[in-house]
Amino acid sequence: MFCVSSSEFGAIMNITKGGLVLFSANSNSSCMELSKRIAERLGVEMGKVQVYQEPNRETRVQIQESVRGKDVFIIQTVSKDVNTTIMELLIMVYACKTSCAKSIIGVIPYFPYSKQCKMRKRGSIVSKLLASMMCKAGLTHLITMDLHQKEIQGFFNIPVDNLRASPFLLQYIQEEIPDYRNAVIVAKSPASAKRAQSFAERLRLGIAVIHGEAQDAESDMVDGRHSPPTAKYVAAIHPSLEIPMLIPKEKPPITVVGDVGGRIAIIVDDIIDDVDSFLAAAETLKERGAYKIFVMATHGLLSSDAPRLIEESAIDEVVVTNTIPHEIQKLQCPKIKTVDISMILSEAIRRIHNGESMSYLFRNIGLDD
Repeated sequence: MFCVSSSEFGAIMNITKGGLVLFSANSNSSCMELSKRIAERLGVEMGKVQVYQEPNRETRVQIQESVRGKDVFIIQTVSKDVNTTIMELLIMVYACKTSCAKSIIGVIPYFPYSKQCKMRKRGSIVSKLLASMMCKAGLTHLITMDLHQKEIQGFFNIPVDNLRASPFLLQYIQEEIPDYRNAVIVAKSPASAKRAQSFAERLRLGIAVIHGEAQDAESDMVDGRHSPPTAKYVAAIHPSLEIPMLIPKEKPPITVVGDVGGRIAIIVDDIIDDVDSFLAAAETLKERGAYKIFVMATHGLLSSDAPRLIEESAIDEVVVTNTIPHEIQKLQCPKIKTVDISMILSEAIRRIHNGESMSYLFRNIGLDD
């Protein structure tokens, strides 16, 4: 587990060689909080840059200091206007490239469009397209955190460091949940079981899996196998050919595999966006006897009415990191808590700039984590 005291990091952070420039690519001031925290930990000033929208909604970037021959780190946190966020990043990367920067490293804690990483019916793999755009613009390295699917790293032809937020979430459980020894780690679907198992083994706790809930759109038709013509067209092409049809899925009644009665239930996942599945899981766990319910995730998108729904639900607390700004959502729902991950991002920047090994940040992380 990645764990280091604040005093140790305070001593480490100021040991950076010259030639480092830190930019925030956000035109939205609410998205710059993470950038300021990282700069403070590194002991450097934020680079001078203007990012704004023209009256016709075009994005304009003006770099106001020299980046020639320097290592440029561009921090981009995703706002609600995700497409504008992407354009801001691409334009700034290209501006640094044409200004002769030595290297351009993107620090993108939450990689946008990461859910669209598999082929769907007559769709496209959008995260692959985005990776190609970033590389073409001039990005030479990417630092991100808890990609929705680790295979997204293969979409890039540049180095990708996929950091983990789990050490910080594990630390929160140990320090902020007094009776966590009486907890059980819950996967709200079989797809989340590996993550739940990782948490449970590190905390020496039991695991429970909810099975049978209605699957979301992401789970359906993800591999493109529904895209061939339907059976009637196949028969018209070759009447003598009989292709066996795949038996349609029938979801069983909701069941909880594992004992949650009289326990604290901690649901873990990588993204909290549409909260309906989490609310349904919480209701199921309450019915099975769980007396307290926590939800923990790396990325808190918390879209639409998520704060209100959480506030009115059986969930006692939602814990997310600050990879995405959600101060407004916290004002709407006191149940939402934030864990700061600027420490690990700062150390990653320092190590890359100084040419040091990154393996320290991946200690005890296995292939299944």
